[in-house]
Amino acid sequence: MKPLETEVSIPLQPPGAGAAPGPNGQPRDYVLWSLFNVLLGHALLYLGCLCFPALVFSIKARDCKVLGDLEGARRHSARAKLFNIIASVLVTITAVTLIIVIIILNTSYE
Repeated sequence: MKPLETEVSIPLQPPGAGAAPGPNGQPRDYVLWSLFNVLLGHALLYLGCLCFPALVFSIKARDCKVLGDLEGARRHSARAKLFNIIASVLVTITAVTLIIVIIILNTSYE
């Protein structure tokens, strides 16, 4: 008597792997974007303190990724992305406002 053969499929990705994966299915940590926001925010009217939480969550995401905690890395990565978007908007608004003020001041002295 022959044994009954059945097909077995094994999922290769863990559950929740669709949340902003980077290369090799790893979540992104956004450290470079956060560092850019902190440095540029500090250069423009000392907004670096408002951009700092993005850097903190980016470093936490990288640490979780190194330790193998992919769920924690995804959670911190999502927060870092949110804070980076907010910081980028603040830095852009500040830069545009600063340029407009400089143009107005230069035209008023002529």
